[in-house]
Amino acid sequence: MSDKLISDISVSGIKSYFSDDYIYFGDVINSPTTSDRQARFIWELLALEQGRPVVELGCGYGRISNRLAEKGARVAGIDISPILLKKAEADAAERGVNVEYVLGDMRSLPWRDRFDAAFLWYTTFGYFDDEDNEKVLLEAASSLRKGGRLLIDHPNRIDFLSHKSPICHVAQRNGDVRIDMYSNDVISDRSNLERIIVRDGCVRRTHLSFRQYGFSEYVRMLRSAGFETVEAYGQEGEAFTSDSSRLVVVACK
Repeated sequence: MSDKLISDISVSGIKSYFSDDYIYFGDVINSPTTSDRQARFIWELLALEQGRPVVELGCGYGRISNRLAEKGARVAGIDISPILLKKAEADAAERGVNVEYVLGDMRSLPWRDRFDAAFLWYTTFGYFDDEDNEKVLLEAASSLRKGGRLLIDHPNRIDFLSHKSPICHVAQRNGDVRIDMYSNDVISDRSNLERIIVRDGCVRRTHLSFRQYGFSEYVRMLRSAGFETVEAYGQEGEAFTSDSSRLVVVACK
């Protein structure tokens, strides 16, 4: 199977996964209060200020980008899903904020030397093979000015693998159900998510796979991409340990 075909399959899977169903269960998975708290954390860790330009790669339906815009940042967001971007734009209009939303692929960004900060939030990194994942980091670096900061939020591989596979999570809304089943491939270092949606009497299945990286791998990739310093944090700024549920990486160009 060619690399291009693998890439096409990966993009197709991402588009089917990030659909209207993803939006529908959004506030059940991440309540508005949770999203407010996460936006404050991102603001602080990226040292944002009013008027500072920041870009979210894989911005989804704008739950973080629009909140940062409300705080006064000049925000741009890019995502591969037209459905999610339409929701992001509608929410921005409702909040009365201006966010530059772009339909596109994070492996090929339309900006150069423009932003003071960039971030990939809520397991938005690792969808592709190693070469293309590193291309995302190179593109992020190219979009940043000298001194710019990049934040990546990802599951902590050590903690994730400590749980017996498969891991199952169930969410419900108005009698509809979302079932997520995670399994780990320790040979490829990838986590595979099988999602079953039971909504309005219909059943839909989607699949998503993402690469699990350890901190030392992030250091290597980010320095290769042009970042000078790389730091690790736990969930929402805690000290990072093997028991941390999340690995938050902050790199400075």
